[in-house]
Amino acid sequence: MLGRRDFARGLVSGALLGAALPAGGAMAQAAPWPDRAPRWVVGYPPGGPSDTFARLIASFISPHLGFNMIVENRPGGGAVLASETVARSAPDGYTLLHADNGNLVYNPALYGRLPYDPDRDLTGVGFIGRFPLFLVVRPESPVQTLADYIAASRQRVPTYGSPAVASPHHLAMEMLKRRAGFEATHVPYRGGPAAMQDLLNGTVDSVLIDCATGIPFLRDGKARGLVVLSETRSAQAPQVPTTAEAGVADAVAFGWQAMSAPAGTPQAAIDRLNAEMNAAMASAEMQARVAGLGVETTPWTPAQLNAFVAAENAQWRPLIRELGIRLDS
Repeated sequence: MLGRRDFARGLVSGALLGAALPAGGAMAQAAPWPDRAPRWVVGYPPGGPSDTFARLIASFISPHLGFNMIVENRPGGGAVLASETVARSAPDGYTLLHADNGNLVYNPALYGRLPYDPDRDLTGVGFIGRFPLFLVVRPESPVQTLADYIAASRQRVPTYGSPAVASPHHLAMEMLKRRAGFEATHVPYRGGPAAMQDLLNGTVDSVLIDCATGIPFLRDGKARGLVVLSETRSAQAPQVPTTAEAGVADAVAFGWQAMSAPAGTPQAAIDRLNAEMNAAMASAEMQARVAGLGVETTPWTPAQLNAFVAAENAQWRPLIRELGIRLDS
């Protein structure tokens, strides 16, 4: 979802902690969950932000589980391979999915046929965090505000970069265009850092970028934020107004990450994982790491996460179909 290089600067994944011995002696009956190491399947390559977050969280919760959680990378096709792997696995709490906007919300609208149904085959475990999105221009640009950007678009349609086709960034900008009533031409890149580099060298007029990649540029004065697509201003870029402050109602969008499990997974395992994830995200060390990147964390229950995903489905799948974006054509 986000660029590797910038994200890795803020979140340096450490090696997983040494395996701890399971508490207690042998049980006459079946041991309570877990009695072996769970695996967390990530649909993106090692070293990227999703992998980094998974490994960091796994290192926090492994000692509490009594087993080293295994992070397994299965990249491929919008995390379809990873999602299918988990959806078809036994619902026993030992195979988990790194989830995000793409594999839970967008994919059913992007692909004519999927080997899994996220609404039927997967259920929420815990929320990692959401990543505010910014529309940025070069600091020397005469465009100072979103109103300036919209006015300028009526004279010449601007270009905007995003990390990929059908990324949260791309879809958020398309939503903003419709809400605010302007045109802009999409230029997709392979990751946020590449888009930002082309912004700086003048190849594109603007970029819709996530907080983890964009805030270092905003903080260093290498980019100017016109708007953040959030309900409140970012603590890491307080000078950038929200969409509502810029006069555009109902234009909120984020990238986000979570953990899911196969439908039918025992509630006791889901509740235990949820509690451990929330504790990990609330820890002082984790909060110090994510705060500097502008990532927002919320200790949702599994039910709250499922409700959030359902609301995201209702918003984004119709827009994807309206735009006619397909990844399997």
